[in-house]
Amino acid sequence: MKQLALDISMASSPTLSRFFVGPNEALIDYLRHWVGDGCAQTARSPVPTYLWGESGSGKTHLLKAVRQALQEQGTMVGWMDASMPFPPLFDERWAAVLMDDVDIYTPLQQARAFNWFVNATSPATGSPRWVLAAGQLPPADLKLREDLRTRLGWGHVFQLQLLDETARRAVLRQEAEARGVFLGDDVMDYMLKRFSRDLGSLMQLLDMLDGFALRNKRAITIPLLKTMLETE
Repeated sequence: MKQLALDISMASSPTLSRFFVGPNEALIDYLRHWVGDGCAQTARSPVPTYLWGESGSGKTHLLKAVRQALQEQGTMVGWMDASMPFPPLFDERWAAVLMDDVDIYTPLQQARAFNWFVNATSPATGSPRWVLAAGQLPPADLKLREDLRTRLGWGHVFQLQLLDETARRAVLRQEAEARGVFLGDDVMDYMLKRFSRDLGSLMQLLDMLDGFALRNKRAITIPLLKTMLETE
């Protein structure tokens, strides 16, 4: 029954439409334009793009949203993040390569990222592919091998701005509604005052709370949140 309750959660994968734009309108417009509505890859600009911002600013959400949108169009993409100790070699079938967490890549991951970047922008066959990468620091401050660091700053560079408290509340409300649950102002007050205000951490807390509420068949309240923290 516990697994069944988790399976029926209405939380969905990251999408561009579910990203709260806030002060990042230019970046979101750019990504939406690039992903498009199924247009041919050759019609898209292959200019490398790098996103940077503090933890919780939404970088991973955006990369995963782009990956999902492209895959839904039948496009193959390469994906690398810091949790992958042995990323694969570049695949000529990829139409784009997405690289998250570049600021903490190991030497092996850096070597593979450089290989991906070179093969994507100067392929042996076909047109150049898009490179979309993200990290917590601007290109100039990345502690990476120089040939990779400079290439990450070649094209478009966007800084993701953190959301203020009003925007964080709006995101929490939006995410709760996407799950089909009600998140009262008192619960949000409690979450924002007693836990990390980092949006990524708040989303993880909401995921846990949603699953706990489903398993216990109870509405999300402060007492339920306290019970979860005592038992989980």
